[in-house]
Amino acid sequence: MPRKSSRKAASKLPDIRAVAAVAKVSIATVSRTVNGSPLVSDRLKKRVWQAVKQLNYLPNTHARTLVSGRSRLFGIIVENITNPFFPELIQSFEEIAAARGYEILVSSTNSDSAILAACARRMLERKVDGVAVMTFGEEEPVLDQLVHRGVPIVLAEFKLDDPKASTILLDYSSGIHAAVRHLADLGHCAIGFLAGPHSLHSAITREKDFGAAIAAAGLTLEKKWVIECDHTPKGGVTGFEQLRKLAQRPTAILCSNDMTAIGVLRAAYAAGLRVPQDLSVVGLDDIGFAEYTLPPLTTIRLSRVELAQAAFEALRIQAEDPENPKMKREFLVSTSLVVRGSTAPPPATDPS
Repeated sequence: MPRKSSRKAASKLPDIRAVAAVAKVSIATVSRTVNGSPLVSDRLKKRVWQAVKQLNYLPNTHARTLVSGRSRLFGIIVENITNPFFPELIQSFEEIAAARGYEILVSSTNSDSAILAACARRMLERKVDGVAVMTFGEEEPVLDQLVHRGVPIVLAEFKLDDPKASTILLDYSSGIHAAVRHLADLGHCAIGFLAGPHSLHSAITREKDFGAAIAAAGLTLEKKWVIECDHTPKGGVTGFEQLRKLAQRPTAILCSNDMTAIGVLRAAYAAGLRVPQDLSVVGLDDIGFAEYTLPPLTTIRLSRVELAQAAFEALRIQAEDPENPKMKREFLVSTSLVVRGSTAPPPATDPS
């Protein structure tokens, strides 16, 4: 004889009517509450969310999108998911979004314009309410798709003359000037710079800020000490090796990001140099790994939390209050120097 199933029949899933009945409010009030409407009082919201929790009610997000015209879904496109900076940024963005009742859709371009275009199409297909384009490079392939479809966007360092676009301005200058002053105060006169790839406008900005900081410190900018390389540990190794080939070498190296600096730490160790006794190294980003390198990395902090907050707020304002004539279009994120163990006074003689 066939065995009878011991499972109990699944109870009917609670719907919006059940929530309204338990909360003793109208169906419209439940709908407004789960959709984040400001028209519902805090007292009624509390009753509705208590009923939602009690019944373990799951709102139909697809139906909600059809009714409200909003998905409460934001996209975020990043440059390279293998760089710890970007997972940390995504985590902060998601935490902020979840706290405000939004979901996120994540894409990584790997610095490939074709992938970037595909990411934008995917966002459009999912009917996102806005997209944070955190690629720090060539955004043009994605702009036409998103802006011409009326999708709100926020860009890092890239200004676009469109009412649907916002910009996050990154104040690299403050952090880079502080880093150069720190090295100069230690006694360094020979400071090199491992710049990021010039395909990224953020890398070009950082290089220009480095030149201005060198001039402000009363030092001479040696062009041969400014090397373009990838924003990867391998790029740091390559850049370090190029500097090592020079007859006159810098006693300190400022890097365009922390991943490059980590590559320099590795290459210096392999070359028999001690950091910071023989060579001082400074990074930029302050990724989570930075304080755990040997020695701990002195770096310029670019807060992922502040960046995520600015990106989310830019999109939220455009999604929730698009007709506001005083809508904020620009957001500033600052940088600051974090001094750890990878910087010290220069050696008495140039290490070999």
